[in-house]
Amino acid sequence: MSNFLFGFHIGVMNGPILSIAKELGFEGNSILEGLVVSIFIAGAFLGSAGAGFLVDKIGFRRTLQVDTLPLILGAILSAQADSLDQLLWGRFFVGLGIGANAVLVPIYISEVAPTKYRGALGSLCQIGTCTGIIASLCLGVFSETDPHWWRTMLYIASVPGFIIAFGMQFAVDSPRWLCKAGRLDEAKKVISNLWGPTQVAKSIEEFQSVLNNDGGDLDSSWSELLEEPHSRVAFIGGALFVLQQFAGINAVLYFSSLTFKDAGVTNGALASLYVGLTNFAGALCALYLLDRQGRQKLIIGSYLGMAMSMFLVAYAISFPIDEELRNNLSILGTILYMLTFAIGAGPVTGVIIPELSSSRTRGKIMSFSFSVHWVCNFVVGLFFLELTEKFGVAPVYGSFGAVSILAAIFSYAFLVETKGRSLEEIELSLNSNFVKRD
Repeated sequence: MSNFLFGFHIGVMNGPILSIAKELGFEGNSILEGLVVSIFIAGAFLGSAGAGFLVDKIGFRRTLQVDTLPLILGAILSAQADSLDQLLWGRFFVGLGIGANAVLVPIYISEVAPTKYRGALGSLCQIGTCTGIIASLCLGVFSETDPHWWRTMLYIASVPGFIIAFGMQFAVDSPRWLCKAGRLDEAKKVISNLWGPTQVAKSIEEFQSVLNNDGGDLDSSWSELLEEPHSRVAFIGGALFVLQQFAGINAVLYFSSLTFKDAGVTNGALASLYVGLTNFAGALCALYLLDRQGRQKLIIGSYLGMAMSMFLVAYAISFPIDEELRNNLSILGTILYMLTFAIGAGPVTGVIIPELSSSRTRGKIMSFSFSVHWVCNFVVGLFFLELTEKFGVAPVYGSFGAVSILAAIFSYAFLVETKGRSLEEIELSLNSNFVKRD
């Protein structure tokens, strides 16, 4: 539901933005139209930055419930907006909730999932985002005939918030967080229910060996991200999101409708739906492959596929070839790029960072990594059109391909395989590696 909301809010402004601008009196002002989108990212940055602190104190279940407040309030405030100011506040509150969820959900899944299914369950985040985008695009069709339909869509966007708040009442807290909070009996009960009674003794022993080695997350501070081994994982998490964003995913998503338009697909919503379905197909592949092929192999292959796709589009645009062939190659390159991103670079980044993080600083490392993500997201969105106007589409797409190759090299050099290993096994092995290097 959290990631469905993320995807829904990504798509909810795409179709009706012109109707909204006309009704609220900022039609034709591209700066204000951009502000409606970017204020969401500003809220998400703050939400991500604060989520790690809150979850350390009150646990995942309660934090996810608290986080529904800005999601519900923001959606309703946006839906009822009579002025641009009200719409901006609504979008900001939604961003706060989305940013916090972006941090919380991957960690929560990684901490409650059985080891053998952790990758597959983590990839549900990507599937949730894709279904949210597709749902918003399908609902957005009605905005073409009803200029006030955007209000209904934003009211609909408040519903998943209520579902999360209600549903988390029946969910469990992370057994690892319960153990750190000194609530051992509750942790044993959760482990027995989730992973089976035979796993209780072994899991508690692993949790406590990590806590004895590293201390509890409840006592961690931000300054610890500057110390080994936490600084290395924080660097990897931040770098993965920098590379992911500068490999151009949001720019290619934005430009895909123009690519389809050049090829004769004039319906923008239909073009976006093709992209959304491609993303969904890739996410389903990731669901199957993550726990079979492993994280490192998948992310390296994904970035190499993205690089080839970008170079294909750059070639099609740059070289004097038949116009129909050029358009077909551009569409092929765009679809392949989306597919390969959704198989690896999209889901693996969110899955592997909490796996590599220590129990003590997992929340703060994810907060830092996603804060970097939102900053890069904003920067790429801000300068992409300007760069394409100045240098042309082909050189910009070529640079996305070059960054993708760099990301594949980085993933080969810095990531370790986490498939089939418990979070405690991974943490202790990384700590011993640091000791040996020192």
